[in-house]
Amino acid sequence: MRLVSIPFILALAILSSGWALAVELSETQLQNTDTADPMLASNRLAPSELARSRAWGLSETEWQRYKLLMQGIRGSISPSTISPIEVLGIHARNDDERRRYAEQWARIMREDVERILAFQRAYDAAGKRLYPNELMIDVGLLPDPNENDQKLKDGDRVLLFTRPDCAPCDALLTQLLKQIDRVSGVDFYIAGFEPGDDQAIRRWAAEHGIKPDWVRTRRVTLNHEAGELERLTQGKAEIPYLMRRRDGEISPLRASAL
Repeated sequence: MRLVSIPFILALAILSSGWALAVELSETQLQNTDTADPMLASNRLAPSELARSRAWGLSETEWQRYKLLMQGIRGSISPSTISPIEVLGIHARNDDERRRYAEQWARIMREDVERILAFQRAYDAAGKRLYPNELMIDVGLLPDPNENDQKLKDGDRVLLFTRPDCAPCDALLTQLLKQIDRVSGVDFYIAGFEPGDDQAIRRWAAEHGIKPDWVRTRRVTLNHEAGELERLTQGKAEIPYLMRRRDGEISPLRASAL
């Protein structure tokens, strides 16, 4: 039988233990990048990643942990825009770490809100400076939150402020007369005639298809405008204008309600 020398056996044992130790260290570095040598982590990061980690206020080992987490379930169920700090905070390993990332995220968000508000103020000032006579937003085009309340009911009475030789006024009047049976009545306030010139008012009514019987039964009233629109709206409205009388209260009415 051939004998193996003791020095050879010792050398083989040392090599085997060294290989096992190397494998164990490699697995530990992948599982817990926070304990890895920063120089090793730095060598594994591309320059662009180094710049991103610094922009987020994270160390290179924290960035490596973030990358590993995104390769798992977090990257599968979260949007691609989730921030590294949120990822690290969600997967914090203890309360202190969770609190630290939460405070870091709160500071970042607070600073971002301040930047947004500062730009909004600058934008508002620019709009007023560049377009001093224009509204930034036409509130008349915004959806009415009380859209359902705008619908006409049986007991409603509609007021239309109008004037002769006004195409938009006539369009509203035509649409309103189609609803004459749905409401309790219509009150016309006509501008552009001399005070007391009732003959001109009656002539205007006949030209617009308003039946005398409606006037006799007061389903329709014909009135000189005489500043009534300014009084009801504090001067904030122009002809043509619709209003609604319901339960003794008068409020603006959208044309879409007709």
